[in-house]
Amino acid sequence: MERTFVMVKPDGVKAGLVGECIRRYEARGLALVDLRLDRLTAEIAQVHYGEHAGKPFFPGLVEHVTSGPVVLMVLEGEGAVAAARKTNGATNPLDAEPGSIRGDFALEITANVVHGSDSVTTAEREIGIFFPNLK
Repeated sequence: MERTFVMVKPDGVKAGLVGECIRRYEARGLALVDLRLDRLTAEIAQVHYGEHAGKPFFPGLVEHVTSGPVVLMVLEGEGAVAAARKTNGATNPLDAEPGSIRGDFALEITANVVHGSDSVTTAEREIGIFFPNLK
């Protein structure tokens, strides 16, 4: 079974979409392996989004993800990374299909409700950051 990392961002938590996001992942056939509510520090956010360091949007991304509580989760299932990404929709919500989380609930790229790992390698790295006891 493949695992992936998903985060409901502060805008999604504030909008009361945590349960809806989990419902959609589970309806897709993904199982929750671990889950917690947390508040990210700037340091952890910078590590998490490290591949974007130096890009013009990086400071705003870190500021947004540290602006309120987030829900961190590990999902498991056949093709979990691709399944979660399809459920999330395109990063730019204006390109996301209706029926996806971003297509239904978001209007901008930074405050786009959820973050999901983009590959198995990234999922392993992100799970290691937030759930180091999961192997």
